[in-house]
Amino acid sequence: MRWLIAGAAGFIGSHFCDRLLADGHVVVGVDNLVTGQVTNLEGALGSPNFEFVHHDVREALQIDGALDRVLNLASPASPSDFDRIPLFILETGSRGTQHLLDLAVHKGARFMLASTSEVYGDPEVHPQPEWYLGNVSSTGPRSCYDEAKRYGEAITMAYHRTLGAEVRIARIFNTYGERMRPDDGRVLGTFIDQALRGAPLTVFGDGTQTRSFVHVSDEVAGLLAVCEAPSSGPFNVGNADEISVLEVARMVVRLTGSSSSVELRPLPAGRLGDPGRRCPDTALLQSVSEWRPTVTIEDGLRRMIDWMRAA
Repeated sequence: MRWLIAGAAGFIGSHFCDRLLADGHVVVGVDNLVTGQVTNLEGALGSPNFEFVHHDVREALQIDGALDRVLNLASPASPSDFDRIPLFILETGSRGTQHLLDLAVHKGARFMLASTSEVYGDPEVHPQPEWYLGNVSSTGPRSCYDEAKRYGEAITMAYHRTLGAEVRIARIFNTYGERMRPDDGRVLGTFIDQALRGAPLTVFGDGTQTRSFVHVSDEVAGLLAVCEAPSSGPFNVGNADEISVLEVARMVVRLTGSSSSVELRPLPAGRLGDPGRRCPDTALLQSVSEWRPTVTIEDGLRRMIDWMRAA
């Protein structure tokens, strides 16, 4: 099949391109390189089945030839971006999603939105099933990303209901692995970067807040399962193994062999609204596919540490 991947030079997008090419597909990768990096596509750019289009999806997009799948992975997703480019994030999630939906409808292609666990906010239901409507602030420091994704889900389903668009929605939970930006404000990249420099690992709050981390290889496999699922979803894609932030920090120190200490610090203003617990209920996707996450947090961290050491 011929796939269009928006956000192709990003962390997850570039791994998705590599997987598709390895499976024998043809890929058109689209990215404006605001947060994505061409270096993430070094492997893909060497393939005759890959074409890169430098384009901002906030503007309408025209692609020659047939398309079978259009995937929207285009959005800055790092906490460090929420204060820096909030309007850009909102426009990408709204106009960008609509432009990609228009392209999919025009080509008769199946469309998939990469949404996020952030649509659940600071959840009052645990673990989070897809039917849970969330506990989300529309005005807080994270709202530019949360609401962009919630709007993206809404317009995706509106296109499905009114225009008959064939759509899928995936809700991505905390994903980590090789090619993550160490300066993007997400916890694992920050911890590994600090440990490799011998700096203290900074844990905001008391460290008891939990996350469930899924390695990028498992995330990509899950997204592929969503693409081929028999219904629109939404489907959670993540790992249900829950771990505290403090435990992760200590694991990173051990796996890096670092002499770094672990320091607890008050939550800064930009981190207010961080959820206390987040863990996916993945039963729905597992009921319609053979997908299961297979990479343990320890094995995944080893891969990420090795990559960051060599970067």
